[in-house]
Amino acid sequence: MKIIYNDGHTDECPKEDELHVLRHSAAHIMAQAVKRLYPQTKLAYGPANEKGFYYDLDLGDTRLTDSDLPAIEAEMKKIVKENLPFRAFILPRDEAIELMRERGEDYKVEHIGDLPEDEAISFYQQGDYIDMCRGPHITYTKALKAFKLLSISGAYWKNDASRKMLTRINGTAFATAQELDEHLKKLEEAAMRDHRKIGREMQLFMTDTLVGRGLPMFLPNGYTIWQELENYIKEKERKLGYRHVMTPCVGTVALYQTSGHWEHYKENMFPAMEVEGESFVLRPMNCPHHMMIYANQKHSYRDLPLRIGEIAHDFRFEASGTLKGIERGRHFCQNDAHLFVTPEQIKSEVGSVVDLIFETYKDFGIDKYRCVLSLRDPADKVKYHQDDEMWERAENALREVLNELHIDYTEEIGEAAFYGPKLDVNVVPAVGAEYTLSTCQLDFCLPAKFDLKYTDKDGKEKMPVVLHRAILGSLDRFMAYLIEETRGRFPVWLAPVQAKILLVSEKSVEHAHKVYDALIAEGIRAEIDEQNEKIGYMIRQAQYTERIPYMLIIGEKEQQDGTVSVRTHDSKTETMTVQGFVDRIKNDIRTKAVFKE
Repeated sequence: MKIIYNDGHTDECPKEDELHVLRHSAAHIMAQAVKRLYPQTKLAYGPANEKGFYYDLDLGDTRLTDSDLPAIEAEMKKIVKENLPFRAFILPRDEAIELMRERGEDYKVEHIGDLPEDEAISFYQQGDYIDMCRGPHITYTKALKAFKLLSISGAYWKNDASRKMLTRINGTAFATAQELDEHLKKLEEAAMRDHRKIGREMQLFMTDTLVGRGLPMFLPNGYTIWQELENYIKEKERKLGYRHVMTPCVGTVALYQTSGHWEHYKENMFPAMEVEGESFVLRPMNCPHHMMIYANQKHSYRDLPLRIGEIAHDFRFEASGTLKGIERGRHFCQNDAHLFVTPEQIKSEVGSVVDLIFETYKDFGIDKYRCVLSLRDPADKVKYHQDDEMWERAENALREVLNELHIDYTEEIGEAAFYGPKLDVNVVPAVGAEYTLSTCQLDFCLPAKFDLKYTDKDGKEKMPVVLHRAILGSLDRFMAYLIEETRGRFPVWLAPVQAKILLVSEKSVEHAHKVYDALIAEGIRAEIDEQNEKIGYMIRQAQYTERIPYMLIIGEKEQQDGTVSVRTHDSKTETMTVQGFVDRIKNDIRTKAVFKE
């Protein structure tokens, strides 16, 4: 594929850059199409990215919706068919500003003002469309053979909430129609699995702008799952000697200044609240609170390891464009714990945490994941606590432990917490990119900041090492992961409703209630569907919308025989006694049986 660089020369495109160049060129062609259809449009910013491309545009008073995308796409196809050449040229700064002003491109003029004063500005033109850009681009519009516009959203200019909200048009492009079709099928699959869609259908959680964006509320069905996850992980932790605490959702600014979060994490925190001469903030994490719990009393080496756990409510000010249901919100609950250990206990405690992670993954049928040793970037003097000796000691200690435990891992620079390196366990979901679910962090920094001590066997004061760890990560995000992996078909032990009784007719009501009472007495979450609908409709609703693991269909024959007709989520049916079904479902709950597609 031939491409044109901003100095005007053309060459073959390096294979690894082809997709980026195609998508970047598609962004220009899309912007040209929009300006043809809406001449008042002002250009802001239009890059390619790993998912495709987008352009942020100021359309004045015009408001676009996804229903306008086909018309824009059709205009793009016209531009492609016209086979317009891409031409590159460079202007001195003053001439570049004059050109953009003449064309009414206020955002481009502002952008030029952000660039070094001695920098010449490059432009690309196809037909009557001119855009400020470093390139490179395809040489003719006809080289763009496979593209699709996907959605319309909003974005602040320069990602600044105090600036104007622009219209962002998102799309994607590929070298061939086949690659595009395969990608669109993946997007369709992702949409079907989207936890927000399934969450609405199963009535798991809701959001409302009156409450606030990024502040999900769990409905009874969703909170049932949430409680089961909390009970599950707390039981495992108690067996390993964890002691659970509860700490407040706010803390003083001074607390976070002591921990270093105020310096390194302030931009992700909600603004401080002034009360009676003190500054308080909603906590973004609970490490400082747990440090204070440790510092509350004196400790001997005999007390260690001390394992403090909490299902903690935390708050972070995420940009509105990044919010996504319960996967990423401004309020979430971490499955957090802090282990205060001696240096000699690091290996065994990290090993115990890793064992707990893998044991948990086995229970949930999670078998696609990889381990990452996340290290600091020494060149980043802003993100990380500056103490080279501490970092070298911590990174070497964690690396040595992982090697001794024979854990396969890769190393990634720049992914550490500001206070120390960490082991991240990244899951590979059914759709989308991998992300971190569980983590274990090694910390020499916060114990020093809070002056934490213990007395060793010789009576000398020493500083403990802290392991920060989260097995489920946040319960919210873990639930979102499970929803999308299972398509909402939770294993029986997690399902909000484990069995639903469906009546063929009103003649079966008496037997249905006897079955219901028997299930409830055994601690099974059951419901009776007594709506006046045909049995086929009730089955479809229970199986495909509510995603109930077991449907118990009761008609006249079942009433006469004292049995139930059991229908599973995969449409298999079997008639059995009530006690036989109770034994079966209780075994599913006890063994935490995992459904596989």
